[in-house]
Order: sequence, then C-alpha cells, then structure tokens
Amino acid sequence: MFLPLKVLSLKFILLGFGNLPELQILLFLVFLVIYIVTMSGNILIVALVVADQHLHTPMYFFLGNLSCLETCYTLTILPRLLASLLTGDRTISVSGCFFYCFVSLAATECYLLAAMSYDRYVAICKPLCYAALMDGRLCLQLAAGSWISGFLICVIMMCFMSQLTFCGPSEIDHFFCDFSPMLKLSCSDTSMITLVSVILAFLDSPCPFLLTVMSYVCIIATVLRIPSITGRQKAFSTCSSHLIVVTVFYGTLMTVYLLPKTNTLKALNKVFSVFYTVLTPMLNPLIYSLRNKEVKEALRKVIR
Repeated sequence: MFLPLKVLSLKFILLGFGNLPELQILLFLVFLVIYIVTMSGNILIVALVVADQHLHTPMYFFLGNLSCLETCYTLTILPRLLASLLTGDRTISVSGCFFYCFVSLAATECYLLAAMSYDRYVAICKPLCYAALMDGRLCLQLAAGSWISGFLICVIMMCFMSQLTFCGPSEIDHFFCDFSPMLKLSCSDTSMITLVSVILAFLDSPCPFLLTVMSYVCIIATVLRIPSITGRQKAFSTCSSHLIVVTVFYGTLMTVYLLPKTNTLKALNKVFSVFYTVLTPMLNPLIYSLRNKEVKEALRKVIR
C-alpha cells in the first residue's frame, strides 16, 4: 500500500526511452538535430511573414501563428527530453508537469488549423468575397480565439489537477507529461476531472476537426466543378500544403488516442506520439516552404 504524498514535494519519473540505454547518445543527437531544425525553420517562417510585405495576407498571418505555436510545442517538450537523455535524470516535479500545458497547445493547433481551412474555403469557394470576408479584424479574432481557447483549457485542467492527491509509484511511461498517464497515478476520485476532460476534448478536437473536414468537402466540390485541368491544379495548389499538415497532425493524433491501451502497443503509441509532438513541428515549415512559391521567393530575397 502506497502512502499519499504532498503534491509539491512529489517527483514524477518520465521513463521516456530509458528502456533503450544503448541508444541514449544516438537518440540525443537525433532529437538535438530535430530541435535545431524545428526552431530555425519556424522562427524563419515567422520572420519572413513579418518582414515581407507580400506575405501580409490572411493565409500567411495564420501560418505565422502556426509557426509560433510549433515553437511553443518544441520548447515545451524537447529541452526536457534532451536533458534526460544526456544526464539520465528523468525526474520532474508535479508542478513542473502541471505547467507542461501540452493539451492547451494541441487544442490551439486544432482551432488554428480550422481557421486556416476556413480561409482556404473562402479563397476557393467565394473568391469575389474573399477580401471583404477575411479582413484583418476577423483574422485577428480567429487567431486570438484559438490561443485563448487553449489557454482557458490549460487553466481549467490545472485547477482540477491541483486538487488531486498523488500516490507512489510515480512513474509515467512517456517522454512528456501527458494528461491520461498522470491521472492514473492519482489516488483521489477522478470522476469529475475525467468528465470535464471528456467535454473539453470534444470541444477542442472533434469540433474543429469537423469544421476542417466540412471546409475541404466544399473546397473539393468547388475544384471538381472547374472545367480546365490547369484551373483545378492551380486552385488545389493553394491549399495542398495545409491539407498535408492537417492529415499528418490529425492522423497521428487519432492513432495515438484511439489505439487500444495494451502493453504490446505501448511502444508503438510512444512512436506515434513522437510524430505529432516532435516531427510535425519540424515538418510544417518544410512543407510550407518547399511547396509554396511566395515563401520560397521571400526566402530568396533574404538570401540575396
């Protein structure tokens, strides 16, 4: 029988990739490269959007917000993971876990991707009304709403989590403080926080996901009605980068949280978690820069 411990004095142990001791140095180097590339790429995207007048449009405004978000993702997860791989110290305080706020970042990304899909919907399905509908005020409201919704989710979850009592053993079989593994370590009644988390999860994932899907259903229907093949390709190319990002993000996210929580699938779950928490923030600036003429042109100007 384990005795309850005070929340602030309790330390969690993030097992991470500790079961692969012979690969610690290799994993450290791999994640260090990913960290450098992710931070450089996303900061570069933000700098280009701010500096280049040709990128002062709604689409690139949202892209700049997405890059800021990916930078927050990376700063939340990778420095702690790199430190544990290098030093072998996998402990983290409960208060440190509370301030991870990873759930809020994921919620913000869901809403931002939905806002970006709405922007593409208006651009392709209602091009004559685009300037009037997607004005600066609406863009600012959509972006601010995305960030505020994520922040509110973080505050609500922290208030509920701070009321819990945690008991030993305090091992989390993950490389970051995810909500579900933390909840399993509590010896308090978690029925209320579980209900709240289900409600919030429905609001911050399926709702924006359905909005994104509906936007792309309308976009595809409009593109298919364009008579010329060149016109279809041109229309679809304006949203192809965003569609790839949405597919990668939601594909890995649903795989992680819909996979059965069995011992045999734990390792696979951890691998897919790496995809949407570590690799997706690195891939996004690459996808947008390699598939987007305006970004490539802005980058050429900077290089010159």
